[in-house]
Order: sequence, then C-alpha cells, then structure tokens
Amino acid sequence: MTRQHSRVRDMAPAVVTQSYRFLALLLPAVLGSRRLHGLLLVAGLAVGTAAATASAQSVGAPATAPSVAPAPLHYAEVVEEARALVRADLAARGYPGIAIAVAVDGETVWSEGFGYANLEHRVPMQPSVKFRVGSISKSLTAAAVARLVEDGRLDPDAPVQEYVPSFPEKSHPISTRQLGGHLAGIRHYRGDENFIRDPYPTVLDGLTIFADDPLLHEPGTMFAYTSYGFNLLSAVVEGAAKKPFLDYMREAVFRPLGLRDTVADFVVPIIAGRTSYYVRDDAGSVVNAPWVDNSYKWAGGGFLSTTGDVLAFANAHLDDEFLSEASRKLLFTEQKTRDGEGVGYGLGWFIRTREDGRRLLSHSGGSVGGTSLMVMEPESCVVVVGLINLTRANNDVVREVLDLFIDAAAATVH
Repeated sequence: MTRQHSRVRDMAPAVVTQSYRFLALLLPAVLGSRRLHGLLLVAGLAVGTAAATASAQSVGAPATAPSVAPAPLHYAEVVEEARALVRADLAARGYPGIAIAVAVDGETVWSEGFGYANLEHRVPMQPSVKFRVGSISKSLTAAAVARLVEDGRLDPDAPVQEYVPSFPEKSHPISTRQLGGHLAGIRHYRGDENFIRDPYPTVLDGLTIFADDPLLHEPGTMFAYTSYGFNLLSAVVEGAAKKPFLDYMREAVFRPLGLRDTVADFVVPIIAGRTSYYVRDDAGSVVNAPWVDNSYKWAGGGFLSTTGDVLAFANAHLDDEFLSEASRKLLFTEQKTRDGEGVGYGLGWFIRTREDGRRLLSHSGGSVGGTSLMVMEPESCVVVVGLINLTRANNDVVREVLDLFIDAAAATVH
C-alpha cells in the first residue's frame, strides 16, 4: 500500500525588510560575522532579544517550543516520556539546543524544539530552525544518484571518468557505487580541512583538494569513510544530469518531496531561521563556533535543513512513490569488500541490525556547529530525526527516542 508522505509544514520565515537588508550589508564590517549571525537569526525567527553570555554556565533552564501539532492520542503517553528524556539529556549535557521529530507510518506524531537556537539573544529553539545536517547530506545526494540510475542516465558501476572526464585516472578504476559506499579509496579530511574558510564556486573546484592524491587502497578492498568521496560523487551527478549539482538536487529531490527548508549552506547570504553554531572550548564552555565555508563539500556535508524536512525525506524511502523498489535496493543493500565482508553501509546510508533482528537505516552527521542523526526502522515505519547546534554533541537520546517509538508502534499494531 502506497504511504502518503505526510508532514507538518513549518511556518514561513519572517519577511526581511529593505532596511534589514541594508543593515545586513553594513553590519559585517562593523560587528563581525558571528555577532551579525546572531542578529540575523533574531530577525529571521521574528522574536525579541535579550542580552546574554554564550557559555555553558549561562544556558540556564532549557526553553521549549511547543509541538507543531498535537500528538495522536495513542502516542500521547510515549511523547511525554520522550519529551522527559530529551529535557533531562539537555540539562545533563548542556548543549545549546535540539530539535527532534518523529513519524510513524508516514505521520508526524511529534515535533518539538528544546533549548536555544541563539544563546546570546535567548532565541528559543523551534522545529522550523535550520541546522547544519552534516553527513545526512550524503543520504540526500544518494537519492539524486538513485534518480539518475532509475532514469538510465547513470551506470553505478562505470568508471567515474565517464561522467567526470577531468578527474585524474588512478591506479585502479573507481565506480559510483564504490564512491557511495566508501569503498573507492578516496581519502577523508587531513588536518584542519573541515575548517576551510575559502569559497569553492563550483563542484569541480572542490575536487582540487584531493584530486591529485593517490588512493588509500585498491577500490573494493576495504571501507574507509570519506566526505571527499561524495565531493566526487556530486561531480558524477553533475556529469550525468548535465546541469549543476545544486540545480539537480532541487529538481530531482527537494522539490518533488516538498523540502522547502533544505538548502545549501551558503555563509554570506541571509538564510532566515538558520541557527547559530556552537562548540566547546578547552575548558568545556559553550562558545561560538568558528566561521567556515562548506561550499567545498555540498554533497558530503554542506546542506542545511529542518527536522521536518529530514523527516519527510526519510519517510519517502519507505515506499515506492519517490524511488522505485530497485532504487531503494541500490541504496539499502549492504556493500561488501572483495573478500565478502559486509561494511555496514549501502549507498549513502548506514545499515545496522538490532539485537531483536530489526533493521535500522540511518545517517549521522558532524559539522562545525552541528550534530545530526536520522534513523528509521522500516518494519514499524518509525523515523526519528534529531538536530543539535553544537559540534560533537552526544546524540544517544535520539536512539533512545527511537526505541520508545518502535515499542509503542509494535504495541499499537498488536
């Protein structure tokens, strides 16, 4: 039975006035990018401001934004239990803010924000806030790959040079399937490369960081997680689609699924509702995260999104309305090394099995000022998304919430 991709729409961002746009142009030179970002967020969310110091000690009692819709009666009790879990976790771990959303059988049953989207101005976290979703961007990109394969425009096992002729030949050929499964031997970040501040105007520009480096290993022989492999994958998408990567993402993934709040994380333009970003310093205090430009890695970790959009995206993988059964098999079949060892990863998705035999499909994300987790259990059609505006935050509570709703869904069925 085809499942409707239901979701609760976030409220539209506040309109930015002409005078506000003028200030946005004027203020960077006066205030600096971080302080400006806090002011822009306040305008984007249309809330009042109050002076505050951004530190772990000054976070104070966690704020909470109400759910965007009342929970169905049969899930009201588990929502209260999950809400208590999240509040306790926020208080114990002291991260600035978290937004969390849950869907069961395609229906959003809970969506709520806790803590703050901006500490300096005490902007409460809301479900409509846009976060850096980090490596969930890989799953978004994988959907674009699947669409191209489905349309017959991309052979997942052909050498990547068929679509990116400018990419240097390596010691062994590399395929799209291997790139999407972290089996190609492309390296990951070195040193402080994930703190790049320079803009990379095109996808091909982003390849220059690693294009001339040798492979780490012969493709197919071992799993080596790499965001740069998805840089190359985005160039493959461009070549196969014959249009810019971001244009194709909007055309083939975002618009069909109604993902109006999923956008590339351009750092200069004003993006209403974008959270502020935080990190812990050496003393453990929460401070503003450093300025970075993620244009070098849209596909591997460069998108912004909301819990509602990520929830809708995951829901779309539970039936064949968006992707065919063959396409979902491409994404969700665990890849193996040449010697037959499973790597726990398909194409853009982690694949795990719980002790009770239930299969989990997921992707986590870590970025400068963001921690994310999207996880779904197809048998019970439970999807949970948790987004936190802090680097390297512990997101175990998201998995705890998943367990609660899997149990609740099973009880509802029986």
